[in-house]
Amino acid sequence: MKNVGIKNPDADLSKLGFKETTLLWNLSPAALIEKTVVLGQGQLTDSGALLIKTGEFTGRSPKDRYIVKDSTTEDTVDWGSVNIPIETKYYQQLYKKVIDHFNGLEEVYVRDAYACYNANYRTNIRVVTEYPWQNLFAYNMFLRPSEHEIKTIEPEWTVLAASGCMADPKTDGTRQHNFAIINFTERKIIIGGTGYTGEIKKGIFSVLNCILPIRRGVLPMHCSANVGRTGDTALFFGLSGTGKTTLSADPNRQLIGDDEHGWSESSVFNFEGGCYAKCINLSQETEPQIYNAIRFGALLENLNFHEGTRTIDYEDTSITENTRVSYPLYHIDNTAYNLRVAIPKNVFFLTCDAFGVLPPISKLNPAQAMYHFLSGYTAKVAGTEEGVTEPMATFSACFGLPFLPLHPTRYAEMLGRKLAEANTNVWLVNTGWTGGPYGVGHRMRLSDTRTMIGAALNGKLDYVKYETDPIFGLSVPTHCPDVPDYLLNPRNTWQDKSAFDTKANHLAKLFNENFGKYANKASDKIKAAAPKVLVG
Repeated sequence: MKNVGIKNPDADLSKLGFKETTLLWNLSPAALIEKTVVLGQGQLTDSGALLIKTGEFTGRSPKDRYIVKDSTTEDTVDWGSVNIPIETKYYQQLYKKVIDHFNGLEEVYVRDAYACYNANYRTNIRVVTEYPWQNLFAYNMFLRPSEHEIKTIEPEWTVLAASGCMADPKTDGTRQHNFAIINFTERKIIIGGTGYTGEIKKGIFSVLNCILPIRRGVLPMHCSANVGRTGDTALFFGLSGTGKTTLSADPNRQLIGDDEHGWSESSVFNFEGGCYAKCINLSQETEPQIYNAIRFGALLENLNFHEGTRTIDYEDTSITENTRVSYPLYHIDNTAYNLRVAIPKNVFFLTCDAFGVLPPISKLNPAQAMYHFLSGYTAKVAGTEEGVTEPMATFSACFGLPFLPLHPTRYAEMLGRKLAEANTNVWLVNTGWTGGPYGVGHRMRLSDTRTMIGAALNGKLDYVKYETDPIFGLSVPTHCPDVPDYLLNPRNTWQDKSAFDTKANHLAKLFNENFGKYANKASDKIKAAAPKVLVG
């Protein structure tokens, strides 16, 4: 086994089973990009970014993500369709396959990094990858130790990403040939059969979602965060398509991060050192910060060029709609130098309500905040078949159910305690439809949403009158500077008031049906915050 590059002199991967390969340690982004191009695995774009294809899988495969069920996890993990158990014997079989696969390669790429921009909670990570571009992804996404730190670093967790290593479902206990397995006892993640880089990022996020609440009292959050000029922190939760990245990118506020954060007793801190942004229909006009971040060092995934050029066609979804780019945070000009900031003054839950019945902005009390956090609601327009216009409700507990090893109510209760201790304002913001549901009304104007969020951040909604929504119990402002008053009450924007009432009752029922799966472990306070279905 040959070692090349900067490393801890005491680091020895033979302990993991490595024997017959060259290990390339902590190569620079330029060296990894050069390796990728020379090996024919990627191309440079005219912006300088590297374009690669992840192969068969262009997204995470949640049905093939497992947690080893043993004495460490048996009574801790919330087992089910999200956290799928796998026996230790199958993990050991697949671990050996992964190591044998690596030993059959000429070169393997090793990256030392860490998660959590807070020294009290820092988690050192060693990422071993089959491809150089996977290692570039790890460089971009995790926090980067200094050269001095690398020479002394000891990993707490190891990620082994062997894309070409396939499982045999008949003998390995898996559903199909790809797998991502977390072993909390050995503190290892093994990934095989897939080149999708997001499995690396979300594997570590899942780990942090387990160890930080249990051992350290930190609430892990799937959210973006920014900070104002006076040091006031804001968090933005929301599922895909709700505007989380867009609305947290504010020229008057500095970005802390766009996806994963922790809330400790005294601060909010980023877990990551980079961004993993969607690229579908990206343009300089709509998302200038992301667009300008796509330069040398950025990694584009599963896109195509405009024919005859090296210019990316961001409207091309022929490979996947989940086109992505990763880049280090320093590619964003308006990023805060310190990724650790004060506890939040304001929290925003973003939803794209395609039913058109939730207010564009409303204030939640602590119980409602926990209820809506557990619900994690948004709505998507159903299909593209002719005549199908009815929205589809989507619920993801804590706005990140696929990454929660513990029962969702544990995170909700922790959020409730932190909100109460900090006296944080919580707002529900509908970035979806107004004036009717999808197909009848229209999408909320981004400028109006920005104005309302700005008013909440600047305290302009602290002194206005509020009215209570009769179904959802939300406190809805009757006035917001620079926004038409009629827009604030969604019922006022519908011509057919009876149709509004019917649709609002329908959404309330969907909320209640979804919440049923958590009711047995939820407190009476949370259950009391559920919407009330009106009769007649």
